Amino acid sequence: MPPGAIAIVGAAETTELGVIPHLSEIGLHADAALNAMADAGLQPKDIDGLACVGPMRPQMIAHYLGLAPRWVDGTGVGGCSFLLHVRHAAAAIHAGYCSTVLITHGESGRSRVAAMPRLVEPGSLAGQFEMPFGPMGPPTLFPIPVLRYMKTYGVTHEQLAMVAVIQREWAARNPRAMHRDPITVEDVLNSRMIAYPFRLLQCCLVTDGGGALILTSADRARDFPTRPVYILGSGESVETPMVSQMQDFTSSRAFRVAGAEAFRTAGIRHADVDHLMIYDAFAHLPLYGLEDLGFVPRGEAARFVWERNTAPGGRLPVNTNGGGLSYTHTGMYGMFALLESVRQVRGTAPAQVPDVRISVCHGVGGMFGASGTVVLGRERP
Repeated sequence: MPPGAIAIVGAAETTELGVIPHLSEIGLHADAALNAMADAGLQPKDIDGLACVGPMRPQMIAHYLGLAPRWVDGTGVGGCSFLLHVRHAAAAIHAGYCSTVLITHGESGRSRVAAMPRLVEPGSLAGQFEMPFGPMGPPTLFPIPVLRYMKTYGVTHEQLAMVAVIQREWAARNPRAMHRDPITVEDVLNSRMIAYPFRLLQCCLVTDGGGALILTSADRARDFPTRPVYILGSGESVETPMVSQMQDFTSSRAFRVAGAEAFRTAGIRHADVDHLMIYDAFAHLPLYGLEDLGFVPRGEAARFVWERNTAPGGRLPVNTNGGGLSYTHTGMYGMFALLESVRQVRGTAPAQVPDVRISVCHGVGGMFGASGTVVLGRERP
């Protein structure tokens, strides 16, 4: 599939973000979907492809919205599933399986309205081989690799805190961000300890919300009311369901594979990238992403952030909506990262970076268990 053959023509979040106690998860899916359709000037009858993840399986969303899709995808690999949906939908449209795909997300992460319980099955690999030793859930599982990373490369607690500080600077420019008040490195290091080395301000938010995208062929893209955003390249990979079994605690193999494939299929170099979104459930993920995607040499990401290269006015703007640390994080954040990349390429982001022609969006699923990368562009090559 040539770069730019498929375009995003609709993109929207739920009407509200943060705390939404009056909507269930299927209601959040529907709100985001209807907003994306309005953005694209479409109605449910115009949609013939559908992708979603989580408890809300495609048949539920299709029934609720009155869709009759010819193609569906329920791939679920964690919070980056939506990046894989974009890749799969682009391939399906190019193959002729469908013409217009809706990708939806809705999650009552904070209010837990009609939300499924989050359990680790005792018989699963993690239930057998990790949970008996104490770690249970992201805040206690993610520190396992980061401690090795910090020791190997001499990363300080102050440098790790700077990730949260800079993302709060971006959030301050975004009226929809849940937390906008400025913070300092000292504020981060004085916040409550959650699981060493992570303190509260280095952990993602817990919110309600959702988002949706609509994809179609580039040949049709000019027929829609919004500026099309072209899919230039994409990649995906998985590694392990257990963080303790990573090939290398200082690097994610899934990141490296997905990122390299996205750059290869897009035919771009790192110098071509104007804007970068890296899934940031915790403060260390942007460091791994910068290195595993090849933007900085191994072990240099913490210094790169400390020197404010990713901050407003920096040479590589990263997580410009405020990220999962300050903007929103429903539990699966990848959709929100994609939507910010779309806004930046369209030129409509609250914290707009000047002249964004290419944005790279990179996601993680589970605790380094999976990854997806999507390259978006303003122009069709």
